[in-house]
Amino acid sequence: MKSENLISRSPVVVIMGHIDHGKSTLLDYIRKTNVVGGEAGGITQHLGAYEVNHEKGKITFLDTPGHEAFCGIRERGAKVADVAVLVVSAEDGVKPQTLEALKCILSEKIPYIVAINKIDKPGANIEITKQSLAENEIYVEGYGGDISVVNISALNGIGVSDLLNMIVLVSELQDLKGNPSIPAEGTIIESYRDNKKGISATLLIKDGVLESNMYIVSHNVISKARMLENYQGKLIKSASFSSPVKVTGFSEIPIVGANFKAYRNKKDAEKMAESYKSNNKIDSAVKDDAGVVIIPIIIKADVVGSLDGIKHELKKIKNDKVKIKIVSESIGDINENDVKSAQGDANIVILGFNSKADAKTASLIERSDIKVKSFDIIYNLVEAVKEMVTSKVPREYIDEISGTAKVLAIFSKNKDKQILGGKVQEGVLKMSSEIKILRRDAEIGRGKIKELQQQKKRTDEVGTGFEFGCMIESKVEIALGDKIQGFITIEKK
Repeated sequence: MKSENLISRSPVVVIMGHIDHGKSTLLDYIRKTNVVGGEAGGITQHLGAYEVNHEKGKITFLDTPGHEAFCGIRERGAKVADVAVLVVSAEDGVKPQTLEALKCILSEKIPYIVAINKIDKPGANIEITKQSLAENEIYVEGYGGDISVVNISALNGIGVSDLLNMIVLVSELQDLKGNPSIPAEGTIIESYRDNKKGISATLLIKDGVLESNMYIVSHNVISKARMLENYQGKLIKSASFSSPVKVTGFSEIPIVGANFKAYRNKKDAEKMAESYKSNNKIDSAVKDDAGVVIIPIIIKADVVGSLDGIKHELKKIKNDKVKIKIVSESIGDINENDVKSAQGDANIVILGFNSKADAKTASLIERSDIKVKSFDIIYNLVEAVKEMVTSKVPREYIDEISGTAKVLAIFSKNKDKQILGGKVQEGVLKMSSEIKILRRDAEIGRGKIKELQQQKKRTDEVGTGFEFGCMIESKVEIALGDKIQGFITIEKK
């Protein structure tokens, strides 16, 4: 890359923070559109990218979910961004998810700004919030550090222009450059299957230019850029660095977070894809742990970001006796192939997230015993899986000894019934109790007390130190000197 070809490029900014500290409201105010109301449960669940105009040029914003389920998406957002904004509520201060977002930022070593939001709220306290930041080793200006901080109200726009100016200032210090004379390269930030248009992906260009009919390669997936759309959904002929662009026409769904590179001719693109295949052979074999109950599941989700969030949360479900095995995962609606693949195993469960079955598939499901569960909030899906795991945990039982007696006399034996005399050495021997038969302290068989007498009178139990007579039903022949132990079987907690 020749230095004379480099020109300044606009910054890519990631907004991160706790789930309800105002990230989406801030982006909503900045771009004057509403993305807050349309999400199930009020959670932004996809990673998007938006461009806004500033007096000093363009700024591209990545919208990454703040909820813990989307750690993987946040990490990808941090990897492609030049500047991060960590949003913290002036009412609540630092939360665990705030620190998790910060961890993503620090791991990628990108500069960040703290935006203290909700300063217009009655419970807001900026100084206490700064103290909370300092207590968590986030040292802003004026509190022992050099991290820029801006006080804002995302709801009514107070301080937002100051935040934008600060973003521009921080990015200018990085001296961001791009080369407009080379084919584009960057990162896949979202991918999904459009029922009308086919497989689409949102690309963030970090360098170079992407033009219509170029060939895009991401790992082993190739697409001809037949249709390019900007973040507003408008058809465009080309896009340059720092721009998000939607490309339709992929042969397979590309991996979110993977890098891409554009080529002007198909042969070069195919050569790169083949090179990736030969250098990245994958062993797909999965071995089940011996003695562990396996719950096989098929996951269908609307977009890759949702799929990542689901898998991230499912990994947290830990149980020594039961394990979840994802036998298939894909994007799109639940279809006949999903149902047919599930028919081979009665234990398979199909989990759909914002993914439904069409009429034909629904009819097939009704005629089969396939278990299909649909959700529009990830945590409801995860709770359902947790319940499945709990229900599949094998129950363990233990024998609780109630009393031990020594056999002192054998009176008669008739088939499986034996009449004997003994003395209780410990605990209590009870009528109708199950017993273990011990010889030299090793169990040789089991039986049941059918009759119990003390001093030739029937009784319900005999205590320690007392002699007794009893009838025992057992296939094991009891001998003098053997011990019998009464027990009850209880479920292990």
